[in-house]
Amino acid sequence: MLEKIKELICNYVEVNPEDITENSRFIEDLGFNSYDFISMLGDLETELGVTVDENEIMEIHTVGEAVKYLNKLKEN
Repeated sequence: MLEKIKELICNYVEVNPEDITENSRFIEDLGFNSYDFISMLGDLETELGVTVDENEIMEIHTVGEAVKYLNKLKEN
């Protein structure tokens, strides 16, 4: 899941995949704006066949939190 998210992150912001860690914050560290973040999650929804809850994703700030959240959705 982490590699999939890294791949998508690089489609939205200019950052090297090797610089992305689970502790990387989408806005503060990677340079996302809220539109890019929501768009990336939409792409993940399509690729993974899951549906994210808009209220829950507002609590996601790091790549690691996104990985945990998406893994949880995939299990259900």
